Amino acid sequence: MTWPQVFTESYIVGFILLFFRFGALFMAVPIFSHNSIPMNIKASLAFFFTIVFYSSMPPLAMDITLTNLVLAILSELFLGLAIGVVLQIAFNAITFAGGQISFMMGFSLASAIDPQSGVSMPIISQFLSLVALMILFAIDMHHWMLLFIDSSLQHIPLGGFVMSENLFGYIIQAMSNMFLVGFMIAFPITALGWLTDVIFGMLMKTMPQFNLLVIGFPIKIMVSFVVLIATLTATMLILKNQMLQAFNFLEMLF
Repeated sequence: MTWPQVFTESYIVGFILLFFRFGALFMAVPIFSHNSIPMNIKASLAFFFTIVFYSSMPPLAMDITLTNLVLAILSELFLGLAIGVVLQIAFNAITFAGGQISFMMGFSLASAIDPQSGVSMPIISQFLSLVALMILFAIDMHHWMLLFIDSSLQHIPLGGFVMSENLFGYIIQAMSNMFLVGFMIAFPITALGWLTDVIFGMLMKTMPQFNLLVIGFPIKIMVSFVVLIATLTATMLILKNQMLQAFNFLEMLF
């Protein structure tokens, strides 16, 4: 690419489309879409990576008209949205499991604003979500996304992404799998909660002076925290496997 080529119409339009591809990425994908990151920072990062990857951008393969440009921008936004939905579904299995654990521990009413999504969420879900974000940084997921965008430039032309039936089928399957994985993660604490309820019920029948509110709930919460800490490593390994499966599917978009 020579300097005169950089300022031609096709490369300018390609730069705009590449910027929208990165912008959609920073708006929809976990880690990058965190609400605590100001919007001007996201836009600046998208602009910076557009400049970095501009040299590897293939020549634009479309007629430059207003209609084609609008359709190409929408195509880039849909690409970022598709990537974000696929990865977010895999990530939300953790927050769903946290909601089930919070309910079993009696923390369902104890909620706080999640800094990532900006919605009210049980505190156990928020704790697991923050730990999961640290794990995603530890496994270099942010680097995976940049490498994925670099590969997509060679396989998905700018403005040429089209949603397929495989994508919709995978999203439906992934949503059902999200609930299954969430229940699987929460099962140890859920099963232990049911067991303690049975034990406390038997104690209340044999010892009527046993006060469930004063003695039973603190014991149940303490035991649940012990199990949560003991299974935290396995939970994060499950999250890692779910994200790897989501990335393996994203390769099918090529």
